[in-house]
Amino acid sequence: MKNNRILITDDEPEICRLVQEILEDESFIVSTAGNAEEARLALKEFKPDLVLLDIWMPGTDGITLLKEWMESEENPPSIVMMSGHGNVETAVDAIRYGAYDFLEKPLSMAKLLVTVQRALQNVQLRNENVQLRQQLQPADNLLGNSDTMLQLKEQIKLIARTESWVLIYGEPGSGKEVAARMIHRLSPRADAELVTINLAAIPAENIAVQMFGSEKNGIVTTGSFEQARGGTLLLDEIADMDLDTQTKLIGALRENRFLRVGGSTPVELDVRVIAATTHKLEEEVTAGRFREDLYYRLNVIPIKMPPLREHPEDVNLLIEHNLERMVSVDHLPTRRFPAESLNILRQYSWPGNVRELKNLVQRLLILNRGEEVSTEEVQAALGKRTVADVPTQYAPDYNQSLRDARDDFERSYLLHHLKQVSGNVSELAQITGMERTHLYRKLKALDINPKNSRKQQP
Repeated sequence: MKNNRILITDDEPEICRLVQEILEDESFIVSTAGNAEEARLALKEFKPDLVLLDIWMPGTDGITLLKEWMESEENPPSIVMMSGHGNVETAVDAIRYGAYDFLEKPLSMAKLLVTVQRALQNVQLRNENVQLRQQLQPADNLLGNSDTMLQLKEQIKLIARTESWVLIYGEPGSGKEVAARMIHRLSPRADAELVTINLAAIPAENIAVQMFGSEKNGIVTTGSFEQARGGTLLLDEIADMDLDTQTKLIGALRENRFLRVGGSTPVELDVRVIAATTHKLEEEVTAGRFREDLYYRLNVIPIKMPPLREHPEDVNLLIEHNLERMVSVDHLPTRRFPAESLNILRQYSWPGNVRELKNLVQRLLILNRGEEVSTEEVQAALGKRTVADVPTQYAPDYNQSLRDARDDFERSYLLHHLKQVSGNVSELAQITGMERTHLYRKLKALDINPKNSRKQQP
């Protein structure tokens, strides 16, 4: 805590100077302000962790400033009020409006230091709680700046405002649950719960109880529909629901109420339903495994989650996001992905989509074979594939620098021709029209090993 920033706001310069000297002797970083305007400016530029704020100042007084900051700042600093005219009423008001503590003038230096230490400990605990909540909270926003993802996010924003049921379909790991959470967060039901039930993970005989609850011997067990009352219910892997439960569900959706298993008293339905599936429900309907009327009920607004191979330009952003999160949350060692490694990953087909990418980044950080992730490591992580196995079609990334874009193109171009000539640099020089010495330098600069192409030959 010794490097915490403390702002002293008092219209008496001598008090500011004295307190500043004491706190700086304790290794704190200290700034001062003589009035509310200076304090407002210091809050934005100095960004203090703690403010010692005088109540009686000319112009805007300390209590008014305290209330202003508590109402307008998303993450206000800890504030300790000071006053030479203190009384119990003033102290109570200060605490009620959000101050951490109250100090009377003339200041006791011993009490000042104890109060500062406790206030900063409170700041630290508050920041740790915020971080823990962020770490435990599931992702509720789709990542990606490609045209594909920007269009998807705009579609979700429009859908979220309605009460319509939604069917999200896509390959495993493509982000269906994240899309559902984003819909809920942007909807009028955001203040209520989002309850998720994974139907593939529940035995068929237990699904009805899990969804609708039960009544037995006077004991009532609530199901997912009641738990999500006023909010949103995500039925994940809807195709795994047995036909009997499908019949019960379609009845509940039609009547807007349902009966618990074993119960006789109707329960009103107040929930928005989002269904998700990796299956093609039309084929399930044709095969007789999914009710046609339920399919049309759920498929009011369909959302298709694009596989990662359809927006490879987002791979860099996804890697960066997962890298930062795993370093800060899981305390894994940080590593750098050079351009040549990123190029291989952008060209990979990602059958497991975003989930596979997350697992791959985690694996590369855990292995920790150095500050940089080499192309050989990437190839091994992708299943001992070599550069020649990875498609070399150039996919431009318009968010990178011109130099990186040129390197990516040259790397893709040379890898393509190396594969055609089985790694023969002499033939590559003829095809590209480059002098061999210059070509070797270029291959080394782009971290391309011609031997990798030879290894693929029988």
